[in-house]
Amino acid sequence: MVRGDKREVSPESLRRRVLGSPPALARRLLSRLPDLRHDSGHLRRAARWGSVEMPDWFVRTVPTVVGCAFAVGMPRMRQRVRDNLRWAGGAGSMGETLTVFSRYAHSLAEAFAAGSGRNDRMEGRVVGDENFKRARAIGRGVVIATAHTSGWYAAGPILGSVYTDEVLVVMEHERDAAAQELQDQAKQNLGLKVVHVGSDPLAAMPLLAHLRKGGVVALQMDRVPKGQRGIEVSLAGRPFQVPEGPIALAALAGAPILAIFGRRLGTLSYELEVGEAIVLPRRPSREQMAAAAQAFAQQIEGFVRKHPTDWFHFG
Repeated sequence: MVRGDKREVSPESLRRRVLGSPPALARRLLSRLPDLRHDSGHLRRAARWGSVEMPDWFVRTVPTVVGCAFAVGMPRMRQRVRDNLRWAGGAGSMGETLTVFSRYAHSLAEAFAAGSGRNDRMEGRVVGDENFKRARAIGRGVVIATAHTSGWYAAGPILGSVYTDEVLVVMEHERDAAAQELQDQAKQNLGLKVVHVGSDPLAAMPLLAHLRKGGVVALQMDRVPKGQRGIEVSLAGRPFQVPEGPIALAALAGAPILAIFGRRLGTLSYELEVGEAIVLPRRPSREQMAAAAQAFAQQIEGFVRKHPTDWFHFG
C-alpha cells in the first residue's frame, strides 16, 4: 500500500482479518470447548463432583435433568437411541428416548455416590439366583457376560453381597484416559477388582488363572473392543457382533457363561436378571462358538425387549 493511501476496509474484510473465515472460526471455538461426549473425562468429573459433593436431593433429581439436556443437545445421538429403541421392540417415542439418557445419567451418578463414602449403598435383588448357583456348582469358575445396561456397576457389589466369590471386572481401555481413571476408581471404591484388556492375548492369562481357581470373571459382551475379533449373530432381526474372546476364554477354562443384565428400579436400587448358563466343550468348533454367541444374543434380545430403556446402546 502506498503511504497516504486512505482506501477504506470493509467491515467483512476486517472481520476476516481478525477472526478468520467462518469455518475456521467455528473450529477454533469448538477446540476451546470441553469434551462433553458421554465417555469423556470432563463429563465423568462433573458427574463425580455432583454425586460426591452435592446433597441427596441433587443426586436423586438432577441426573434426570442432565440426561434430558444431553438428549436435546445431541440430536444425532438422540436419533440413534430412538432407532435402537424401535429395533429393540420399544416405541421409540421421545419419552422413551429421554428415559434412556436419564437412566444412563442416574447409573453413572449413583455409582460415584455409592463409592464416595457418603453412606449411599446400592440395593438390589437377583432374579434367577438358581442359575448362578448351578453354574457355580460346576466348579470351574463362572464367566458373567453382561451388557451396557442399567446398574452395570451394581452387578459386582450385589453378587458380592450374596456370594463369597471374588469378581474380576474386565474392561476395555477407554477412549479418554481421564475418564478411565475415574471409572476405575469408582469401581474400586465399590469393592471391585478391575482388569483392562486389549488386543494382547497375554492379557487374558490372569483371567484364565482366576477362573481355574473357581473365581468369577465379569465382562460386557454387547460391543467388540477395537483390535479384537467378533462373531456375527442375529439380534432382533439385525446383524450384530459379539466378541469372540470371552467365549474362547470360557471354553479354555471349562467355565459356563452366564448372562446377567440389570435394570433400574429407583434411586440406588437395581434388579439383576440371571439367564440360563451357556456351556461349551474345551475345544469347541467354529459352529459351537457361533452357537454360543447366538445363545447370548438371544438372551440380550429377550432382556431388551422387556426393558428397552435400560440398554445403553448409543452406537
